[in-house]
Amino acid sequence: MALSALNPMSPCRGDDSRGADLPCATEATRLDRRALLVGAGVVAAGAIGYPLLSNVFGAESPVFLARNQRYDSSLERTIRDGLQATGMDLSALAGRRVLLKPNMVEPSRSRPQMTTHPAVVIAAAEVFRRYGALVTVGEAPGHVRDSQMALYESSIGPALEDAGVEFADLNYEDVVWTPNAGRASSLSGFYFPRSVATADLIVSLPKLKTHHWVGMTAAMKNLYGVLPGIKYGWPKNVLHHAGIPQTVFDINASVPRTIAIVDGITCMEGDGPILGSAKEMGLIAIGAPVAVDATCARIIGLHPRKIDYLRLGKRLGPIDEGHILQRGEAWRELASPFQMVEAPHLNRLRRKDAIETS
Repeated sequence: MALSALNPMSPCRGDDSRGADLPCATEATRLDRRALLVGAGVVAAGAIGYPLLSNVFGAESPVFLARNQRYDSSLERTIRDGLQATGMDLSALAGRRVLLKPNMVEPSRSRPQMTTHPAVVIAAAEVFRRYGALVTVGEAPGHVRDSQMALYESSIGPALEDAGVEFADLNYEDVVWTPNAGRASSLSGFYFPRSVATADLIVSLPKLKTHHWVGMTAAMKNLYGVLPGIKYGWPKNVLHHAGIPQTVFDINASVPRTIAIVDGITCMEGDGPILGSAKEMGLIAIGAPVAVDATCARIIGLHPRKIDYLRLGKRLGPIDEGHILQRGEAWRELASPFQMVEAPHLNRLRRKDAIETS
């Protein structure tokens, strides 16, 4: 079936508390949109049909790593090369809706290590726009209700204006009820903003950081920011109470196709994801979210199998090193253990070899 023939939404019964019918994303839509992506590595590791198609596309997933990156360097070329190296046919995105999802959780100009750098956002936008994609940047900041303030404090807003890229305030958009495809938590489904539910491709653009509860936040955890504050609050305690690892997995299993471009140039270590210190890594990581997060965990000194949401994520994509195809730099050459808050639940996540060499 041609992608242009698909109706992206079909009506189904939602439970929006008013008893109203809400549009609902269908499984057939999610499965067919995979024609946009070529190769096992970018078969969306956050899509409802992945377990059904894993045998078709194979169990291996490529991850591209680039070192010595700077915010004032040729990031557009790095991102384009990384996407192509992981198997994406960029020309297939012409005329398709691409939503870029940076991290703007609680921005402050004095702490740029907290949020995705605008240079990475704009470089990614330009890559997709050059191939004819319809690009929007969207975010639902989890700690601030004023998205315009978040845009200003993160410096992403002025950069988007200069580049002529639209911003979608995901905290306040109309929502689409989508069944929970992961079922790791008790939540029956999610209210996704319309820009999320109708996207042909979602690009997770996280900042690589430690996290004082789950160890690390990168591509998968970044998708907490596609859920609207008008439904989930500030912060999104509905998700926290349902279990952070479980809801991280469920969201990734339920959204449309997703790839990751990780801002690991200036990272955050210590008391992340808000109060940590800057750590310079000069890294860009690209690929399917599960494999990318597993690789980033190894780089910062954590064991992927001990991170709860990654252990669940094995149902969406590989986390074992032997099933992740290295593109660009080898992760071992980039490894640099991050400092973390001293706590038993975090200490158990460390790789033994990372402790010995740190």
